[in-house]
Amino acid sequence: MLESQSEAVGIIIPTLNGGRHWADCLRCVGAQTVSLRRRLVVDSASTDDTVAQAESAGFEVKVIVRAEFNHGGTRQWAAEYLADCDILIFLTQDAILANPESLSQIVQCFHDPRVAVAYGRQLPHRGARPMEAHARLFNYGETTLWKDWEARNSIGPKVFFCSNSFAAYRRSTLLELGGFKRDLILGEDMEFAARALKAGYANVYCATAPSFHSHDYSSLEQFRRYFDVGVFDATNAWMREEFGSHRGTGARFVKSELRYLATEAPSQIPRSILHTLAKICGYRLGLCEKWLPVGVNRRLSMSRSYWR
Repeated sequence: MLESQSEAVGIIIPTLNGGRHWADCLRCVGAQTVSLRRRLVVDSASTDDTVAQAESAGFEVKVIVRAEFNHGGTRQWAAEYLADCDILIFLTQDAILANPESLSQIVQCFHDPRVAVAYGRQLPHRGARPMEAHARLFNYGETTLWKDWEARNSIGPKVFFCSNSFAAYRRSTLLELGGFKRDLILGEDMEFAARALKAGYANVYCATAPSFHSHDYSSLEQFRRYFDVGVFDATNAWMREEFGSHRGTGARFVKSELRYLATEAPSQIPRSILHTLAKICGYRLGLCEKWLPVGVNRRLSMSRSYWR
């Protein structure tokens, strides 16, 4: 491994029953050229061999009560816990680093002191269905992007787009700006990126740091996920006020997906339309969450532990 980097780097992976990609995730972290000072798994009381695999791969494991997991709060605890690290890399259990330089490439983004957060390119998992492949092609291009406060004028809310499926943070800046919020249903990565941009820092999309990561959601899962997105937008209205609505991006995505499927997989167009309707219905209901009973919100949501 490379030992010449000046920053101490730590990696953090939240887990719950690691699943079919977990062994590959660990193997590819172990194959990285960058030197890692700390390797931490925060496990939500898995009932399979997730913890044993992590320990065998050289990770420190902290087990938490499953009901206590919180997208922002759990990651913030981990960031505070790794006090001897300068750069914190977050990965999810189903993200597989695509080459041995992925972590090295994302760490290099922080050679510029203006960078608060950087996130890597996501490629569809091998064997992913056409719709899942298109989603990654649409959101993660081949060109690295420097995104600062001024960039909002040209790309709107895409300026704070970020994904903790594979992202890195300058720990000092993360803590300086108050860290990840603990009261979010999801989107702790983008909410922090938005605050960092307002504070004068940059959010970098590092196209040279690839990972394999995609989801094969059903229409019901899409409904629930976009219900949560609607809840996030309803409770973080300041982001729309500062950066604008992502309605235009959604329309461009649907048009792009239909064009892609018309060429690559015409038989998937009805599925695409069904998923789009599920997303719209879920999102609009999520925007109305404060007028719905908590029990109804819990049933509609993908993040049921949020509703207490």
